[in-house]
Amino acid sequence: MPFKVQVGPPQIAIHQAMTVMVTESDGQIQWPSDKGLYFFDTRLISAWSVYANGTPWELLNGGAVNFDSARIFLTNHAFLTEDGAIPRQTLAFAVARALNQGLHEDLDITNFGQKPVRFNLEIAIRSDFADVFDVKSKRDIRRGHINSDWSEAEQKLRTTYRNADFSRSVAVSVGRHDSRAVFANGRLSFEVRLPPGGTWHACLLYEFADGDKRYQASHECAAKAELSSQAKAHRDWRQTVLKLQTSNEEFYRFFHQAIDDMAALRLPLEGTDHMVFLPAAGLPWFMAPFGRDSLIVSLQNILVYPEFARGSLDVLGRWQSKERDDFRDAEPGKIMHERRYGELAHFKLIPHTPYYGTADATPLYLVTLHAAWRATGDRTLLEKYLPNAEAALDWIDNYGDRDGDLLQEYQTRSPVGYENMAWKDAGDSMTYPDGTPVRGPKALCELQGYVYDAWLRMAEVFDALNKPDRAGALRTKAAALFKKFNETFWDEDAGFYAYMLDGEKRRVMTVASNPGHLLWSGIVPPDRAARVVERLMQPDMNSGWGIRTLSAKHPAYNPYSYQNGSVWPHDNSLIALGFKRYGFSTEAGHIARDISDAASHFLLNQLPELYAGVQRNGANFPVQYLGANVPQAWAAGSCFALLQAVLGIQPDAPNDSLYVDPDLPEWLPDVTLTDLRLGRRHFDIRFHREGGKTVWTVLRGDAAVVKYRSAAAAGEALCRT
Repeated sequence: MPFKVQVGPPQIAIHQAMTVMVTESDGQIQWPSDKGLYFFDTRLISAWSVYANGTPWELLNGGAVNFDSARIFLTNHAFLTEDGAIPRQTLAFAVARALNQGLHEDLDITNFGQKPVRFNLEIAIRSDFADVFDVKSKRDIRRGHINSDWSEAEQKLRTTYRNADFSRSVAVSVGRHDSRAVFANGRLSFEVRLPPGGTWHACLLYEFADGDKRYQASHECAAKAELSSQAKAHRDWRQTVLKLQTSNEEFYRFFHQAIDDMAALRLPLEGTDHMVFLPAAGLPWFMAPFGRDSLIVSLQNILVYPEFARGSLDVLGRWQSKERDDFRDAEPGKIMHERRYGELAHFKLIPHTPYYGTADATPLYLVTLHAAWRATGDRTLLEKYLPNAEAALDWIDNYGDRDGDLLQEYQTRSPVGYENMAWKDAGDSMTYPDGTPVRGPKALCELQGYVYDAWLRMAEVFDALNKPDRAGALRTKAAALFKKFNETFWDEDAGFYAYMLDGEKRRVMTVASNPGHLLWSGIVPPDRAARVVERLMQPDMNSGWGIRTLSAKHPAYNPYSYQNGSVWPHDNSLIALGFKRYGFSTEAGHIARDISDAASHFLLNQLPELYAGVQRNGANFPVQYLGANVPQAWAAGSCFALLQAVLGIQPDAPNDSLYVDPDLPEWLPDVTLTDLRLGRRHFDIRFHREGGKTVWTVLRGDAAVVKYRSAAAAGEALCRT
């Protein structure tokens, strides 16, 4: 059996809410780099290093022990003191960090030598207060002024940044300590005296401030972390969500890491009278409210944690645009793309206040509303968000369809807007077959599918709200779009759909992964589905680690690019759901296997945002994409969508039914789900292979509610008048 290569960036990343800390493996932050401690899109700490009498420490091991905490173990190089030399590996130095509002840092040193030691422990800390957009773009721009103040009496170092009415600060204070600190030459310094076997301890408490609002660190040391309210909240999360057991160890680890990643990426956003959770996109660059990402993650998590959908509908509904603002690409009824909180957003130097440059979030909002209702059976969701849904439907008609031809097109009106406004939003991701870029208004294929799906789902919603005329009108529009789309986008010779229509309504026949989303949306006629599936599974598209974003035969193909040949797990999860919808269970299982196998190679079984699209043949491990976000919400959520595809679970809480269409592949012979929710019901269900077929047993809950229905029949049911 070959060795299993573990893939992943050599760094430590911890985070909590809108605070992210990314360091080297030894816990240090070297300048210059993109690492640091970020707080509401501002880098509060841009350099952190530690020395013994000016000599660096040596790394033994370091890593995150939870999403919000890390441990680093160091030892000393040989260094000189006025009392004599201290040999290498005489001292053990442990650094423990925990984020909870602020940052609590424990420093513990043990002398394992046979002689007393005396030296200075020096910690160098710098703050550049750079905006996250500047860091990501490698721009070093100072717009305001930084001031540092050390209080000997309070043992506190406060560093403040001000630019007009924008202010951020970080205060580092010494908590419990075995010796007092002094501050000189930009360093906090402690005199450490240790007898043989002696220990020394100090806490550093980092307080963050956004203007006058301060976020204070916990005073509890790492040894008591399990007693904290944050630890209790994480235990409660694990009790609330769907649980899984399986004999496939790799998929088991994949699932449980995804559960932890989703816990880590919850944003507690204050509502009018409550706190709701919105899934953030990913770490470190996208710990912020996103439209498309939060909605797709909510759909992926609909069986695991339907409350994500509630949070997304609530927060995104409150930020739904009510006016046209070309700088922000805002239009009435449009769902936002991204909201930011840093200096650039504060002074409106970027449009993310919020920015609305996304063409797919608005129809996906409607898809999510319907899915949340089907999972929870909560009719009040429909009533509460009906005004948002009506506004979204109006936007699709009046702004999404720019020229009245029934198709959705997009183009920025902003001088700083995005060229591409779908999930493939990189500037170079839309190309003709010869590799030249497509410019101007684009009618991307999956946008048509999302709108078709949204109209049919909303028709069912209006039926439930006793509005048959509205339901009938939407089904009529959906039928017209189905006909128009399939006449316009299908290429019979290629046996595939166009990637998009360009600004002159010409088909762009670049082979990309996007048509796989059409199967998920149900806009593909059944007699064409097999050809779409076959094309996506060809070697130029299927890397063996997942379906590539772009064909390997295309001139612009680069397996190490962001979206021109890389593999995105979330993209594959939606494609797998589409395969299942049209009855291609075997192919859906192949994708689930490839993504699960890839996850097993990444550190902690933690899928990154994307990875390279290199062919599996000849290489037994996936290759990382440098700079990929990890953890990343829809990469983690892909596990749950792939599981749903394999088991064919279709919640129908309004009709008190849980439909299943399971087809477990040989590599995943059994799955037991615990605390699967349908409305207020809870189920434990065991699925297993038996004689080449998949059977199930309801272990808890009313077995009469769990019924077989093919995934294809579920899709057809939406189309009925």
